[in-house]
Amino acid sequence: MQETKEKVSVLFVCMGNICRSPTAEGVFRHVVTAADADDRLEIDSAGTHAYHVGEPPDRRSQAAAERRGYSLSALRARRVSSDDFERFDLILGMDRLNVESLKASSGAVHHHKIRLFLDYTDGDEMEVPDPYYGGERGFEYVLDLVEDASKGLLKTLLR
Repeated sequence: MQETKEKVSVLFVCMGNICRSPTAEGVFRHVVTAADADDRLEIDSAGTHAYHVGEPPDRRSQAAAERRGYSLSALRARRVSSDDFERFDLILGMDRLNVESLKASSGAVHHHKIRLFLDYTDGDEMEVPDPYYGGERGFEYVLDLVEDASKGLLKTLLR
């Protein structure tokens, strides 16, 4: 009889859940599907703030993602809840401020789950920059970072 593995659950987090974290969710879902690992992972995204709850990802995030073959259109912003700290095995902040906010709103027992998403790359960047107030190139750069980190994350989780 083959041993069955429990699903690993991953939550991507940025401030408003309309740019970076839904991009990470969409790209990581794509990478996971391409690796035929959908049955092994649970994936979601959320924001540390409730500015955009219920809204779709920023149109510029969606457009940049669409140009690379990722669809974010079905996603809707939500705020991190206290249940998320129990539910998810890995909670990945897009920047240090997100990580600090997550740790401040969770119990110390959950701190080991909270990391920077770019910990899963070999690149020099430590944080995924917020493209919201910048130009189109910022959204492309976010995708570059997220694609790289998604591959590294999947490789780590499937070991």
